[in-house]
Amino acid sequence: MTTPRLEAVPPATAGGTAPRPPRKGGPADPKEERRLARRSRRYQRDARWSPYAFIAPFFLFFTAFGLFPLLYTGWASLHKVSLHTPTEMEWAGLHNFSRLISDEFFWNALRNTFTIGLIATVPQLLMALALAHLMNYKLRGSMFFRVAMLTPYATSVAAATLVFAMLYGRDYGMINWGLGLVGIDNIDWESGTWTSQFAVSTIVIWRWTGYNALIYLAAMQAVPDDLYESAALDGASRWQQFLHVTIPSLRPTILFTAVISTIGATQLFGEPLLFGGSATGGSSHQYQTLGLYLYEQGWVNYHLGRASAIAWSMFLVLIVIGLVYWLFARRLQKSH
Repeated sequence: MTTPRLEAVPPATAGGTAPRPPRKGGPADPKEERRLARRSRRYQRDARWSPYAFIAPFFLFFTAFGLFPLLYTGWASLHKVSLHTPTEMEWAGLHNFSRLISDEFFWNALRNTFTIGLIATVPQLLMALALAHLMNYKLRGSMFFRVAMLTPYATSVAAATLVFAMLYGRDYGMINWGLGLVGIDNIDWESGTWTSQFAVSTIVIWRWTGYNALIYLAAMQAVPDDLYESAALDGASRWQQFLHVTIPSLRPTILFTAVISTIGATQLFGEPLLFGGSATGGSSHQYQTLGLYLYEQGWVNYHLGRASAIAWSMFLVLIVIGLVYWLFARRLQKSH
């Protein structure tokens, strides 16, 4: 015989009746409902507006330091304005742009920018690709070599350029000293057109080769090993694997580095300025780039309107270059 189960009875209140327990599913407290409603609304607002709050600092800084200078230089390029009195503008229309078309120094700077960019970009990317290919194999101390390749990029532009200026010195430079050992006379690197452009290009190559090599290395390590194993089973050598497996896999990365290097070459300023120490780019403007010519017109000659027109001309050149690369990328995608 089982003993009946006794349930606990709540004690009686002062009035003699026991309080009833709250019913499940019954009406909740109005204050609790309001509190839950407020919390729900706060959560919805937070989920909706928090992403905009997180990205707002970027757009604020971009508006202050990117969009506003772009619009202001565009407006200033249509005026005759001096750097001494930037608030006093005289309407000039497209005169500053039409003047650039007949300005031989502008075309000389554009030609020098293209030449230096070509001399610096092509060897730089080829060397970066070769270094990345070597680093892609398992080597002892690979982390040390990666850090060493990134060191030139972390070096100050001023420090690197001053060192190269001493290396290319006419009378006491180490490069001329080394050439003298093999019977070559001293070269005045800064005075010549091609020699000065070559010297400036070597500074760019030294600073950016390791940076691009690490980008290529990261892309190479993302290539599936199955492709290399299949190529090896087909009898492909290491060189053939590099040409027919690695290069096709890196085409988007190579195109990206080519675009970035071209943009950097178009905006080249610090290296040629510090190499010769003046905005003229040599006694005969032999290595004056568009960046140097802009600086000369705006901060040496105080012609802010002309400098703004040069800045917008550089911007249009970059747009044309971007369109060319875009068309090239589309053709590559269609061919594959």
